[in-house]
Amino acid sequence: MPSRKKIGVVLFQLGGPDTLAAVEPFLYNLFCDPEIINFMGATLARKPLARFIARKRSQIVREHYAAIGGCSPIVELTNRQARALAAALAPNFDATVVVAMRYWHPLTAEAIAQLQGRELEELILLPLYPHYSFATTGSSLKEWQRLYRNATAPNKSLSVKMVNDFHDHPLYIAALVERISEALRGLSRPDEIHLVFSAHGLPMSLVEKGDPYPKQIEATVNLVRQSGAWKNPHTLCYQSRVGKQKWLEPSLTQTIEQLAKAGAKRMLVIPISFVTEHIETLHEINIEAREEAEALGVAEFRMMPSLNDSPTFISALADLVTQAAGAKTVS
Repeated sequence: MPSRKKIGVVLFQLGGPDTLAAVEPFLYNLFCDPEIINFMGATLARKPLARFIARKRSQIVREHYAAIGGCSPIVELTNRQARALAAALAPNFDATVVVAMRYWHPLTAEAIAQLQGRELEELILLPLYPHYSFATTGSSLKEWQRLYRNATAPNKSLSVKMVNDFHDHPLYIAALVERISEALRGLSRPDEIHLVFSAHGLPMSLVEKGDPYPKQIEATVNLVRQSGAWKNPHTLCYQSRVGKQKWLEPSLTQTIEQLAKAGAKRMLVIPISFVTEHIETLHEINIEAREEAEALGVAEFRMMPSLNDSPTFISALADLVTQAAGAKTVS
């Protein structure tokens, strides 16, 4: 039997505070990102401004994390995905799967340290952002390149492959369809449910620079609806706006208000761009949006659970790695 190819797989994610005390430094790291705060003179102003914003926002954000258990579940869930992916790859690869969070531990430098001393034949970079954006995939990869280039231990001649996005991967679409179908089966009148696809928002300034994110989001929604073949009405909206600049619209808040005014009484919110639960799903949708909907007379409000370690989603990740590694995909 031929030996299994030794590969390293790096899963990139945003990260989240693991304690309430970590909220402010997490926000500081977030707003220090040049992809998040970028304007004329930002190089000098970014750190003081990030410190000011983090301090100003930390109290309310701490309250939100307290309401969902005192921390973000994103690290635990991403580690679970990493373990499941390693197991799925095991028949064909000797895979070391590590997690690189952008704004909190385990940070990119920690992921690089975990690869030190490994005798790898190839390295696969796999951002867990299904849709490419300068602010997510782009930012994570710039951080990786900056730190990996300066690291001394990793083998610089190692072949590195990159997965840019997987917004239209058949197994990713199938995983979403499974989750939506499961959620609909748990509702009293599934045929009357309005499907609200909610994606993380993006400043229009990035869209105007050519960011492919919104078009990829729209493509995913279309593929999911075609595959699911539901006759339910649907709406695509965006959430998590920060600051006063113009963002993608309509917002989740606007959508719920407009649907309620139009007489919609039952809604299923589908977090289309999120692959794990975190503050945007557990608080922004499942607490804030729910309260708004109920106050507007919505009788039934449900949030589709994120993909997390769905076996179909893990199969999608395994297929992405297998294709990137140049091996024949095993069906």
